[in-house]
Amino acid sequence: MLNKKIVLIGGGNMGHSLLRGILKAGLTPPENFTVVDIHEGKLAAVKEEFGVHTATEAAGVIPGAEVVILAVKPYTLNDVIDGFSAGASSEQLFISIVAGVRGGYISSRIGKDNPVVRCMPNIAATVDAAASAICACSSATAEHLEIAETILGAVGEVVQVEEHHMDAVTGLSGSGPAYIYMVIEALCDGGVKMGLPRDVAMKLATQTVVGASRLVKESGEHPATLRDRVTTPGGTTIAAVHELEERGLRAMLISAVVTATEQSKALDRETRGEDSSKG
Repeated sequence: MLNKKIVLIGGGNMGHSLLRGILKAGLTPPENFTVVDIHEGKLAAVKEEFGVHTATEAAGVIPGAEVVILAVKPYTLNDVIDGFSAGASSEQLFISIVAGVRGGYISSRIGKDNPVVRCMPNIAATVDAAASAICACSSATAEHLEIAETILGAVGEVVQVEEHHMDAVTGLSGSGPAYIYMVIEALCDGGVKMGLPRDVAMKLATQTVVGASRLVKESGEHPATLRDRVTTPGGTTIAAVHELEERGLRAMLISAVVTATEQSKALDRETRGEDSSKG
């Protein structure tokens, strides 16, 4: 149990998931938790559901925090930090899930040399199945990383990386669920085209992706090895695999990760006020 006084700035989907996960895991009691958001209706719902404190502005609640979770959009980050920085103290840990923005920039914007742990979870945090990466920034120590890993671990699996890998993490696992949703949708449509009822096709497509992923995870075997097991000579699967290769599925997915990675880098430049067209 962390038993830390936590302030969460941003009550959107990811912030809500972290709040739920932290309280469900018993990491800190509701009375130690404050959610900050500009939408009063959202705050009222959160307060009723979880029994936490709420506020529409961060300035008044930051001084009492031990851990501050930044769960806001990149384009609002500067205004958010400028609104509370005067009340921040140097020993407070900032955990950022702001896409693309470097931890060092956050620390310098606050102006107190705060330890920052940068994190990238994904939408599967809503069902405690997130793939999250964390990295230490600024003056963050191993202890700070452990706190962040405990918090993110409440909603899924966590890996530690160096910060220069975080944009690639964003492109792979941060944006990755969207790619898989498109795969599921396409598989379902394929089944419907071949005559299956849509509800049946969706159930089969979804479970196929879940089952294939679980087998990779639990067996520890390379996906290519597992693919070969279901690819019999002259069979249906090898014919379909040939079609996928010819259509460029592998190249398209690789390109998707690359494109999302570059966009993550651009978000950092834009937040810092640099020309996003520069590399």
